[in-house]
Amino acid sequence: EVRLVESGGGLVQPGGSLRLSCAASGFTFSNYWMYWVRQAPGKGLEWVSYVTDSGGTPYYANSVKGRFTISRDNAKSMVYLQMNSLKPEDTAVYYCVRHNRGLDYWGKGTLVNISS
Repeated sequence: EVRLVESGGGLVQPGGSLRLSCAASGFTFSNYWMYWVRQAPGKGLEWVSYVTDSGGTPYYANSVKGRFTISRDNAKSMVYLQMNSLKPEDTAVYYCVRHNRGLDYWGKGTLVNISS
């Protein structure tokens, strides 16, 4: 069974940092690209970042470029999202998602709330 479990969300003041983690299991993690996708309250889904199976050049949405860093550890089947200089508009549920000819498996998400 494919499982993706996110952790690391919480309440942080603007300008702060958080590190999200995603633990993957039930599949050969190193074979898949992995995404972080977020959904802000009352808004649609927005892809934030993705990393290739080998951890090569990552990609970022313009809204987070220069502030967020995605990484993965294939030995541990983990993917991370380091988020710095957080803004209120980063408030959202963040999902870890597997890519396989599309975004096929999603975690349950972790809530990130940026507020003073």
